[in-house]
Amino acid sequence: MSSKIYPTLETETRIFERGNRFVIGIDEVGRGAIAGPVAVGLSLLDKLNPNLNSWPEKLQDSKLMTPKSRSEIASSLSDWVTGHAVGYASNSEIDNSGISEALHMAASRALEELLSDTSRKEIAEHGAVILLDGSQNWLGSIAAGLEVELLVKADTTCVSVAAAAVLAKVSRDSLMENLDKEYPEYGLAGHKGYASGAHISALRTHGPSAIHRITWLTRILA
Repeated sequence: MSSKIYPTLETETRIFERGNRFVIGIDEVGRGAIAGPVAVGLSLLDKLNPNLNSWPEKLQDSKLMTPKSRSEIASSLSDWVTGHAVGYASNSEIDNSGISEALHMAASRALEELLSDTSRKEIAEHGAVILLDGSQNWLGSIAAGLEVELLVKADTTCVSVAAAAVLAKVSRDSLMENLDKEYPEYGLAGHKGYASGAHISALRTHGPSAIHRITWLTRILA
């Protein structure tokens, strides 16, 4: 995948042209980690926003960006979107309910935060579509009363989803860096809970902590 690929408003414009005023981009972060929560980011775009075509020019799929680049645009990105939120589901919820249900929980929490009473009223009156990245619709065909549209690689091609992913990534990375201070033996600040060689080595030395996804460690600790 070229690092020169940048998202556009093409998909969002198509949704606007169907009579919807709003698009809510959604993406998850931390799905494949073995420690810490999973995060779901949301960004709300309003076609009436006069600055709609002026998102930060460095915005890309969060996986193509460096931590420095993500941090540099996070503030301007949060100012550019009409609204945004990040919801979490804990490692315990992932263990108890499975990753798909945990993603649903996190998204529901983010949607509840995003959709204030004013937003709900405007969205009900003017229409909105949720644009979800990926091939698995863990939200369902309707979420918070809104249509869900699934699109593979939306985090690469759609500004609303790319924005949601970057904001969620910056938020979750910060959380994992704080958890590193509580559990310094695992090196969480470096790998953010993913199964790096150093992380696996630390697990075999110290065993799992209170923030590890125990059901995900069977093969690692066998």
